[in-house]
Amino acid sequence: MIIPRLSHERGFAEHGWLTSRHSFSFADYYDPNFMGFSALRVINEDWIAPSMGFGMHPHKDMEILTYVLSGAVAHKDSMGNSETVPAGEFQLMSAGTGVRHSEFNPSDTDELHLYQIWIIPNRMGVTPRYEQAKFDEYMGGTLILSPTGESGSFVVYQDMKLWRYQLDSEQAISLDKGRAYWLQIAKGSVVINGEHYQAGDALAMVDENQIIAQSDEFGEFLLFDLPR
Repeated sequence: MIIPRLSHERGFAEHGWLTSRHSFSFADYYDPNFMGFSALRVINEDWIAPSMGFGMHPHKDMEILTYVLSGAVAHKDSMGNSETVPAGEFQLMSAGTGVRHSEFNPSDTDELHLYQIWIIPNRMGVTPRYEQAKFDEYMGGTLILSPTGESGSFVVYQDMKLWRYQLDSEQAISLDKGRAYWLQIAKGSVVINGEHYQAGDALAMVDENQIIAQSDEFGEFLLFDLPR
């Protein structure tokens, strides 16, 4: 079963300095049919104006992944980290017992475009931590998150994996019918099992054993492998 979550159907918020699309219920946006998916609680696609951002605020017991599509993030947190995350890099923060952080667009001229993703952990009360990395880019799948940190991926406190796929041709991807999958298109356009999807579109998938993904020019998507 494949359930599309099209870009224009997502929740929408416009705050002047921030434009946001919510895949799941978040803040003032509520949809009882989209409260989350497996361990995914938040997938927000944000566009942040120059010199603007989120002031210092708290989190607890959540895995928070940021993927910068364009621009850069200026990050500061209560663990003492003060970092810049440029386009193409991922940032993972385990909030654990509690952490405060701020996220700003440091540019005076350029908009910041990113995905922020919250994953419900299977271990509570862990010591907060911060990681940041640029993963090698090549056509095919790159492992970004895993429970064991295999293949240089970030360790995530959940029984899940996240792959980034970059395509300019056709690729068959095997799935496990005992798992749940969320496919989020990040860039370009992708054909999945013969259906065309654009950046911002997503698919929830269960009881599937394979998908055929194709992009004639360039497409990029995030594939979350999650517990049922």
